[in-house]
This record gives sequence, C-alpha cells and structure tokens, in this order.
Amino acid sequence: MNISHIRLLNQQLINSQFTDVHELVSWMGMLQAQEYKMMRWAVGMRLREPSMRAFREAYDAGRIVRTHLFRCTWQLVASEDLGWMLPLCAEKNRAAIRGYLSYYGRSISEQAYERANGLIYEALVGETSMCKDALLARLAERGLADDVHTMSIYLRRAELEGIICSGKLDNRQNTYALVEARIPRRGELLREEAVALLARRYFQSHSPATLDDFVWWTNLGVGECRNAVEAIRDELVAESVAGMTYFIHRDCRLRGYRRQTILLPSYDEYLIGYKSRHHVLDDAFRHRAYSRNGLFYPVILHDGQVVGNWHPKKEFSFFREEMQPDVADALRRYRLFLDSDE
Repeated sequence: MNISHIRLLNQQLINSQFTDVHELVSWMGMLQAQEYKMMRWAVGMRLREPSMRAFREAYDAGRIVRTHLFRCTWQLVASEDLGWMLPLCAEKNRAAIRGYLSYYGRSISEQAYERANGLIYEALVGETSMCKDALLARLAERGLADDVHTMSIYLRRAELEGIICSGKLDNRQNTYALVEARIPRRGELLREEAVALLARRYFQSHSPATLDDFVWWTNLGVGECRNAVEAIRDELVAESVAGMTYFIHRDCRLRGYRRQTILLPSYDEYLIGYKSRHHVLDDAFRHRAYSRNGLFYPVILHDGQVVGNWHPKKEFSFFREEMQPDVADALRRYRLFLDSDE
C-alpha cells in the first residue's frame, strides 16, 4: 500500500472529483486555514479546475466560513457544519485560551467575556461583513479597547460561543459577521453522533490514517475518538503497515494516481492533517516544512514527497540536487488560479 499516493487521491490533490467549492470543503470535513491568503489556494488546488473566483463566490455567499475550531486554530468548514462542530471543541478551546493567558500572566473573567460578546454583537448587527480594523474601531467607540492580542482573544471567544464567524472575503485582512445573520439555524446532533460524523469525514478525505492521526486532527480525547471510529467501523478497512493500523474508508479511491508536482500552501491538510508525517517527509528536512513551534511553510510535492520550498514571489529551493522536478505545470496552475479572479 502506497500511503502517500492514496492520500493524494482522497485529499483531492490528484484527479479531483470536485468542481464545487462547498462540496469540496464539506468532503474534507475542515481545512486548516491559518494563513489568510494561502487558504484560498488550499481549496483551489483541490478543485478539478482551480478557480479563485469560485472560492470567493462561495466564501462571500457564506456557503463556507472561516473560524476558530479544532485545536483552537483557524479552519474552513461548510457553513451547515459549524453548528454541530462548535460544541465538540468549544470547551477545550476555552481551556486553551485560559492556558495562553496564564502563560503571559493574564486572565479574563467570564463577566468581561460576556460584556465583550454583547458589544461585538451590537457592533455587527445589521452588517453583512466588517473588516477587523473597522470592527476594532467600532468596539473602541463602545468602550472595548485593549492591546491587539487581548482583542484577538475577545474575538476568538465570540467565535467559540457561536456569535461570529467570517464575513465576505477581503484581500488584506480578516472579516467578521454574525453567525445568526450568515448561517441558517439547523438541528443539533447528539455529541456521539457528531463525533462519528466527524470521523466519517476525516477518513473519507484523509485515508489511509490511524486513530492517533484522528485524535491529533480533532484534539478530542482518545477514548471519544476510539468510540467514533468503532461507530463507523463497518465503513472502514484496516491495514497493518510497520506495526501500525491504518484505516481506509470504503468511499475512498485506491486507483487513479498519476505522478505530479504540486505547490502546497502553508498549513495544508496533506501535512497538518496527520500526527506523523514520515510517509511524505524525510526527517532530515522536517525543519524546512514546519518548525517546532507549529509554523508550517509552503512546500513542493513531487510523487507525494516533500522535496522543497516555494514562495509566490521568490525563487524555489530544493532539499537536494536530485530533488528538482519540473515545476512549470504546477506554477502555471497556481497562476491560472490567481488570474481567475480578475
């Protein structure tokens, strides 16, 4: 079993099955969206025909949204999934925020959060979308002003409470809108049902993957994740590789791979979606792909392996001389994606 080749197929990086942005994001469950500009390419490159215009239209219409979810980091999700995903990760994310503040000798009371949530709500009522700078200015007028990090914490907590999410796409900075104005209310799922659905989405789009990978991706408890895997066990095939059990969802593709060079954005699911990346990255070059404190860099893939770094405005660099595939087609594909928005 060639793990990297099968992952490329199911992550829609090779021979994509999708032409619609919303359907793709829903299939993936969530896509890491830490870097505001690169997240667009993370979606675009997974479409049969990469289109920045299609991404913008789906984002502006609220069919996909960007907010803080699992691991308390930015993700893109289908709008109808936000309601059942938030309760799964909200408490752990609140704890992560408390830990962050404690590390810097700070704390924020629940009363302060409640006040901030009310002011954030008032500032956005009647607005379809507002840039972060404009929102912070409006909050300052209402008496909520602090250093940039503390204000970001207030906004993050408002996201975790399901008050705000992304607004329309701005070329420069984050935008915000009220969830109630952007996303129709839907029925909630029982927690067990929601985690099982999350497991189904993960193994559909990330197979082959291990239980440890799923735990890492969600930051949920091991026991809860194990129960979710068992709940969909009849949908999974287990394969043993080097003493590890990998699960492959029955809806996954195993055939159709073709060798290709891909320009992978920073924080992409192909790397960040797994606890272990040894199948696709030589440990000697790990520091070129991501740092110990969690920074992920744009990398070049060839035949499923990370072979170098790239930047939209800089020369490409390769880890070894023999790791220099032809990047012309990959670069052309990226430029066509950008040009589609003009």
